Amino acid sequence: MDLLFFVSFSFILLLISAIKGYFIVAPLLASMAILTVILLRRGFPLKTLIKMAVAGSQKSFSVIAILLLIGAVMAVWMAAGTVPVLVYWGIKSIDPQYFIFWAFILTSVFSVLLGTSFGAASTIGIALMIIANGSGVNPNPIAGAIVAGAYVGDRCSPMSSSAILIAIVTKTEIYTNLKNMAVTGLLPLLVSSLLYLILSASNPVELSGNNLALELGTAFNLNSITLLPALTILILCVLRVEVKIAMAVSIITGSAIACFVQGYSAIEILQFAIAGFKLESTSSLKDIVAGGGILSMAKVSLVVVVSTAFAGIFAGTRILEFVEVSLNKARTRGDLFFATTVISIFSAAFGCTQTIAIILTHQLVESKYRQQKLDDYQLAVDLENTAVVISPLIPWNIAGLVPATVLGVNSDFIPYAFYLYLIPLFNLIQLKLAKAPHKN
Repeated sequence: MDLLFFVSFSFILLLISAIKGYFIVAPLLASMAILTVILLRRGFPLKTLIKMAVAGSQKSFSVIAILLLIGAVMAVWMAAGTVPVLVYWGIKSIDPQYFIFWAFILTSVFSVLLGTSFGAASTIGIALMIIANGSGVNPNPIAGAIVAGAYVGDRCSPMSSSAILIAIVTKTEIYTNLKNMAVTGLLPLLVSSLLYLILSASNPVELSGNNLALELGTAFNLNSITLLPALTILILCVLRVEVKIAMAVSIITGSAIACFVQGYSAIEILQFAIAGFKLESTSSLKDIVAGGGILSMAKVSLVVVVSTAFAGIFAGTRILEFVEVSLNKARTRGDLFFATTVISIFSAAFGCTQTIAIILTHQLVESKYRQQKLDDYQLAVDLENTAVVISPLIPWNIAGLVPATVLGVNSDFIPYAFYLYLIPLFNLIQLKLAKAPHKN
């Protein structure tokens, strides 16, 4: 009964926080306090619970440095003109007859380059929605294509915080994970593209009167050299250079271009890297080319630390053991993937964040994967194919709520985010159809 109270009360706190846009750490800490009181009444010493939380949070420390680097990369890329030039050429390349298709493709490319769904939605996503305004076309299919595309990179970019987090909690190598994700995501990507192509044919968008490309050309020097920071990190990642080193080299390259091409001073670039990039308040681009910075990722890092501390308590007290027991019904690889999908749905719904969905799902299914003699790489790719892409499909989960809010739509975009539910669906079908080993 006390556990039911904890789950219900925590869910309400997290739900209110997600919908109202409050910082999620406050309700997380409140939930942890409630859980601590319950566990103390069950006989667990406070000192033991603290040790469990600390042991859990220590797993997140290795990801913190990478998260902070991602924030710096985003801000420096904006100052260097890398993001603006990508938006510029994205806008110029759009065929209005196939606008929704191109919205998906362009946002996918952006998300792979930037490694962040929120960053992709907040740059090229906003630009695409502005272009489509006034066309009379239903904005939800466009927003669905943008959000789906934003999670192509969030799932399989070397700079994706979720991909990095999964690599760390599963103790796997990120480049091997990316290869596995590319394989399991190819068919859903192709089918999604085809569906958006069909959807585009009946929903052409008129682009008349849009001046975004001109404004970008006025605000930034869009020299092709501004693409160098993105190319640098792509080349280094192809060469399998450690992600932290690749991002550091990209930051140095971007800073030089921001200084010598865009005309920012060293002090301004340092300020951008710390606090995030921003244009003058009078600029019409201030909501499109803005953000990033170490401080913005500090909040994300804090969420990761608290979430992993929570997971440490769950693991140490085995308070959710009943879920692990129910997993024993999963006899085949397909059954286990289905169970992982169901658990990730509840984790994403309860936790209201992608981070909690990943960590909680991993915590609950890890032992069953070991029982079935499945290695950590199979667990990693299953987490990517469930928790990562399912989270944005939960209306109150900030993984989908934030991009929807940024794009000016509500949860009506969800039916059009084809890629997000085709990933778990196609992988489930494939595993279910796979031949089970013959019994003697």
